Order: sequence, then structure tokens, then C-alpha cells
Amino acid sequence: MRMRRKKHGAERIAACSVLLIEDTTLLARLGEPDSPLFPAADPVRPVHLEIGCGKGGFAVGMAAAHPEVNFVAMERVPDVACLALEKAMAAAGTRPNDNLRFLIGNAENLGEWVKPHSVSRIYLNFSDPWPKQGYAKRRLTHRRFLTMYKELLVEGGELWLKTDNVSLFDFSLEEFAAMGLTVEFCSRDFHNTPEAADNIMTEYEANFSSQGMPINCARVRF
Repeated sequence: MRMRRKKHGAERIAACSVLLIEDTTLLARLGEPDSPLFPAADPVRPVHLEIGCGKGGFAVGMAAAHPEVNFVAMERVPDVACLALEKAMAAAGTRPNDNLRFLIGNAENLGEWVKPHSVSRIYLNFSDPWPKQGYAKRRLTHRRFLTMYKELLVEGGELWLKTDNVSLFDFSLEEFAAMGLTVEFCSRDFHNTPEAADNIMTEYEANFSSQGMPINCARVRF
């Protein structure tokens, strides 16, 4: 479903500019002690990246729950990113540290923007399954994206996937195997596992869960 264009969207995004990475060249210094993207911290905090953050519930919740980590939440659609930014601004008081930033852009460009081996974990939450035949290369777990993630992640870095879409989940497991990746956790009913005890739900996830729909989850180490 296409989101209706937000009234005064550009102005609303600009009002949240303190949380927005507008200069993508700064991503070349991501994870460095003196990176201008986050306040200096000792020790330097690991960086976690969410690709496709939607309305921001997961990123906002994770940043509050894990002040020891710096989070970058990426969203392709500006009107959706607007809602995520406003949610993060409204919840600023829940974050002990200034550890959340947003990036509006296409995941295709991450390999050009982000410093290699600077990200400790990547989250893919309820990504577009691109179900039509011939669209497999657009899926964020296609091996061409996995190859890019390998360059972005530190040695031993992780990819955490959650989806309600069984076909996408099956496809993802096949791609992980083809790339020789280690699947450290896999469940087709994630919410009924011990690993879900500290789970932060996305807006989609809360909706699906309320309807009794099982959530698929995989955690992969590179």
C-alpha cells in the first residue's frame, strides 16, 4: 500500500534534522572515535544498522534499550521516514545517550556510502518480499545484498531477519546457505522462543502478532 504524501513533509523532516544524516559522505567515518555522526564515547560504541525502518518503532525502542550501541535507521520513502523522525524526536527523553540517527535513501547505495567493516549488526525487519517472478534480485536477502553486507560488517558481524512472509523466509535461508553463512538461530514461531524475551517489535510485527500470525526469525553470522 502506497503511503499518502505527508502535508508539509519536507518542513517536518527539516524540523528533525538533528537526527538526520543529510551528508552521506559522513558515513565514510562511521564507527570512528571522532566520527561527527555521534557524540564521542569511550569505548567507541558498536554500530547497528536497520535497513527499512518504517515508522521507526523498532529503532526508537532499541536505541532506548541499548544506550551502549549507536543505531542508524534507514528508510527509502521520505514520507515514512518523516513519521520515524518525529517519533524519535518525541521519544528523545527515553534515550540515555544520543545514539540514534536516520538516513533517507536506497539500500542499493550503502556500499558506496558506508565505511567498510564499520557495522556490527544489520537488521532487516519485515522487508518488502518482492513476490513477483523476476524480482528476486530486489529482495534485501538476495546474495548481491548479502555480498554488500559482508563488506559493511565487521568480522563476525551479524544479520538479524524478521518477517511474516514464509516465501521470503525460505528464500532467505536458501541464500544464506548459498553464501556459506552460519545461521545461529532460526525459528518459524519466534515469539514463542526464549530469544524473544527482550524483542522490540516493529509496528507491522505488533499488528501481525495481535492477529496470531507467527513471525519468522533468523540470525546469521558473517
